[in-house]
Amino acid sequence: MTGLILHSFFRSSTSFRIRAALNLKGIDYEQKTWNFRENAQRSPDYLALNPQGLVPTLTTPDGQLSQSLAVLEWLDEVYKETPLLPHDATGRARVRSLAHAIALDTHPINNLRVLNQLRSQFGADDVAVAEWFRHWVSLSFEALEVRLAGEAETGTYCHGETVTQADICLTAQSINNGRFSVDETPYPTIRRIVEACLRLPAFQQALPANQPDAV
Repeated sequence: MTGLILHSFFRSSTSFRIRAALNLKGIDYEQKTWNFRENAQRSPDYLALNPQGLVPTLTTPDGQLSQSLAVLEWLDEVYKETPLLPHDATGRARVRSLAHAIALDTHPINNLRVLNQLRSQFGADDVAVAEWFRHWVSLSFEALEVRLAGEAETGTYCHGETVTQADICLTAQSINNGRFSVDETPYPTIRRIVEACLRLPAFQQALPANQPDAV
């Protein structure tokens, strides 16, 4: 066994990223789930692992890792089989820029903490929260669709014929979009790539509905 423990919540798109990466690389891991509905991520036990109170956290033989992009980079450095970044510097920069457009520009303003704050501080109802979510996704996906449809490096996946960090982040976001009725019809290239990813067993096994805490 690898000694890896993934601390996660089934519906978390950042947790999906790490599940998919671990599956793609064929890495065995234990999963410990934390019930966000019960605010378990703010419990003393979890905050001792991750003071931010966010998932995922990956327990390794050397300690705790947090922040999904950092964990993806660590996995690539430690488990070099099935790399999630291209071998060339320009390719790596392109993949990171695609992944960051979602992981750094879109997800942070649409995550659970922000949506809950919209409700509690500004009185936003479910309709308003969904509109907020869709607005920021549309800005991100419009730009990504232009890039993915127009750049020669795009292949079956975001970058050629190999799954990368960009595909993991894109698919995780697309799955999350379904909860807020995001219409992805205007983004045919994105849809094609996501569908290709979801045909892979590694992605299927990472789906929220297939996790032990799914309800």
